[in-house]
Amino acid sequence: MARSPSPAPPAKLGPKLTRRFFARSVHEVAPELIGATLLFDGVGGAIVEVEAYHHTDPAAHSYGGQTPRNAVMFGPPGYAYVYRSYGIHWCVNFVCEAEGSASAVLVRALEPTHGLAAMRKRRGLEDERTLCSGPGKLTQGLGITIAHNALPLDAAPFAIHRRTADSDIVTGPRIGITKAADYPWRFGLKGSRFLSKPFPR
Repeated sequence: MARSPSPAPPAKLGPKLTRRFFARSVHEVAPELIGATLLFDGVGGAIVEVEAYHHTDPAAHSYGGQTPRNAVMFGPPGYAYVYRSYGIHWCVNFVCEAEGSASAVLVRALEPTHGLAAMRKRRGLEDERTLCSGPGKLTQGLGITIAHNALPLDAAPFAIHRRTADSDIVTGPRIGITKAADYPWRFGLKGSRFLSKPFPR
């Protein structure tokens, strides 16, 4: 199978986000992450899709209280919350709001821009469009596992760079949940071909 054309060279990265960036409402942080660049050991790309989860939200892992699995959500903002979904793949979230709030943003999809060779090897795929078009796909492509749970987002191996231009953002209901499924807390880059699933028109 022929390899699809490589994307254009990565644009200049913005300044790195610090943990202070995440110490705000999850509903403010989530849309501002669209267009930011997530790198893990130098591999990653532009965030094109996220979902917000608030502690008052029945779909949030923190809704039923603190457990060993979700403990990092109850800690300070700016840390990674990694969990296994459906017993199959890892998902990475960014903890937001004040300590004890237990709210987070799930990163659902990236447009790969850095380290495509490593992603292709890990994913066993050539087409960059499918390398990170889903929360489990992107963690596999970047090499994120439970070993990286509770790590700070502003220190290696993580690096998140602020977007350098405004993004045209669309919103819609979240995916793959049964509780509070109608909440319009999914945010994406309008027209991106790297989304996990198109947004309703």
